[in-house]
Amino acid sequence: MDTSDSELLSSADAAQITAASRATLRINRHSKTGVRGRKTTPQVDLDVPEYYINRELSHLQFNIRVLEQALDTNHPLLSRLMFLLIFSSNLDEFFEIRVAGLKRQVTFRRETPEIDGMRPRDVLQEISRVCHEQVDRQYHILNDVLIPALEEQNIRFIRRSQWTQAQEAWVAEYFSEQILPVISPIGLDPSHPFPRLVNKSLNFIVSLEGRDAFGREGGMAILPAPRSLPRLIRIPDELCEDGDNFVFLSSMIHAHAHRLFPGMEIKGCYQFRLTRNADLVVDPDDVSDLASALRGELLSRRYGDAVRLEVADNCPDELAYFLLQQFGLAEEELYRVNGPVNLNRLMAVMGLLKRDDLHYTPFTPNLPRSLRERSGSLFAAIRQGDILLHHPFESFTPIEDLLREAARDPEVLAIKQTLYRTGADSEIVNALVEAARNNKEVTVVIELRARFDEADNLALASRLQEAGAIVIYGVVGYKTHAKMMHIVRREQGQLKHYAHLGTGNYHAKTAKLYTDYGLLTANPVLCADVHKVFQQLGGMGKMLSIKELLHAPFTLHKRLVEMIEREAEHASKGEKARIIIKCNSLTEPKLIKALYRASQAGVEIELIIRGQCCLRPGLAGVSDNIRVRSIIGRFLEHTRVYYFHNRGAEEVYCASADFMERNMFRRVETCFPLLESKLAARVRKDLETYLLDNCQSWDLQSDGRYIANHPQIGDEAVSVQETLLDAYASAK
Repeated sequence: MDTSDSELLSSADAAQITAASRATLRINRHSKTGVRGRKTTPQVDLDVPEYYINRELSHLQFNIRVLEQALDTNHPLLSRLMFLLIFSSNLDEFFEIRVAGLKRQVTFRRETPEIDGMRPRDVLQEISRVCHEQVDRQYHILNDVLIPALEEQNIRFIRRSQWTQAQEAWVAEYFSEQILPVISPIGLDPSHPFPRLVNKSLNFIVSLEGRDAFGREGGMAILPAPRSLPRLIRIPDELCEDGDNFVFLSSMIHAHAHRLFPGMEIKGCYQFRLTRNADLVVDPDDVSDLASALRGELLSRRYGDAVRLEVADNCPDELAYFLLQQFGLAEEELYRVNGPVNLNRLMAVMGLLKRDDLHYTPFTPNLPRSLRERSGSLFAAIRQGDILLHHPFESFTPIEDLLREAARDPEVLAIKQTLYRTGADSEIVNALVEAARNNKEVTVVIELRARFDEADNLALASRLQEAGAIVIYGVVGYKTHAKMMHIVRREQGQLKHYAHLGTGNYHAKTAKLYTDYGLLTANPVLCADVHKVFQQLGGMGKMLSIKELLHAPFTLHKRLVEMIEREAEHASKGEKARIIIKCNSLTEPKLIKALYRASQAGVEIELIIRGQCCLRPGLAGVSDNIRVRSIIGRFLEHTRVYYFHNRGAEEVYCASADFMERNMFRRVETCFPLLESKLAARVRKDLETYLLDNCQSWDLQSDGRYIANHPQIGDEAVSVQETLLDAYASAK
């Protein structure tokens, strides 16, 4: 991979780090040693904006790391294409949610700067600059790298200029039979105002000349592509020499647009795509029925305020500016693209190809020995000791099996379960439905506001309610993001408790793609804590005393700060002190400041942050002892793990929460300790492997750039995900 093109540094970052360098000159960079070897930490003002990276710009840095995977020939070709398409999907959501939120702040004059010192208006300007660069790079990679590489594998996207006569005839017939009956052109005149277009839909603006049947002068028309039609169509094999050949729906419409405007001359036909605000706003103080309120909001999501316009790069300025005017957008919100405007729909090619040689080698997830060798009940296996599953290297199936066994076991009395993201055909939901129909006391806490899963979760809630389950929507104002299951079973006249706690969702499909930890336990204290969290979600009352779990929004943030400060205290006494944090995002200011203070005290801090990171490592006198790396690879890194050396009495926690303000204060989260030393040691070993990676890792520099790591001459190549795949596959 050519990292020189991927070391993106925004002008805002450059300005921030220059000021940060000046600021660090004002502090004493050398700790002084007082009595008994205690180090005193220099007093540094940690509110200096230059010590922080803007969250939105950090997110864009993450997305470019995803895009760069499309150039990495260590990935199979179709997986490289998938990374490019994931970049598009990520960017869509970024505009729908983050850019829309910033625009709303500007509109309502809520322009208080964040801790990095940037105001929303300034952030939007920098987003526009960076995104234009990134989108240009994306289409360069598509057109100049991936499409030629696909053609070498006899996979072709045939342009109109390349159609043979036979292919042209087939396209004409396909247009007549499949497209013409369902497409509806809209001429623009006083009786046909500009139509309301659906978010992210494919459309065309058509420039016309001549008079129609009613004597109307030609002008402009809008041509929405029906969403029911595939964006990519396979050309019959008999019309091609060899290989897999496809044509874009947009090419078909371009070629036959004249048939929609008989007798008129088409001067131009150009595709465009509008992105709208897709964030749902439900006022917790004005909601009597959350489900009904969300259903109403879902209907309006398609037609939120416009935030971005993508047009074909050959679209004339007058037409592009006309569209900008219709949508109330500025010129910097216009993106001209050299190719299809809706790249996400290219994902369809994955299902149209049978080319295993261009995908990753399949693997079968393993099982821990205690589950491989079991001959009886899962409950019996869990009673023998805690079981830690590391997905996707180890199977998600035991969790489904446990629920299914519980649903059918006459001794099981009650099941409680949280659901954030699952699936329409989820075996987890099927088991819960079966349990409810078998007269178990089934309580399910479904988070209806899981972004872009709201409609699915509303449907699941209805299905569970119809089966007889108690469905709770959590606490208004707090998303329930915790991953928990609690089962109560009668054993020898006593009630025995079992629990599952995880870092990821109860979703079998993503469990094959995301890295996550899940703990199956019968530990009485942990199970009692899980029971209390469910009790608080379902009922009302003061916060219950919880012994081992850390619980947001109540104890998690406070305890994390305390554990960071404890390491700092140990380091200040000259003792070994170390912190390793692995999570998706690090943006919460108080936690960042605590890490800065710990670094100043001499704590060795390793941060494995996949996505957004507002902390700047390597600032003299501030974060000298902090290293930040991001792992991007075959699997989406999703585990949240917190490690503290604690004078050798090591503590390892797994959590559903990232180091973000929303996770700490506006969500219900759980963070669970690994109480069995062998499990803690195993996770610690995994973390060390992540720190050794020199194939999939990117190191964050103090100036905001990420630099890809590569094995140096003589170094062993370490790809953490491949290493873990091999280790778990060969585990005995």
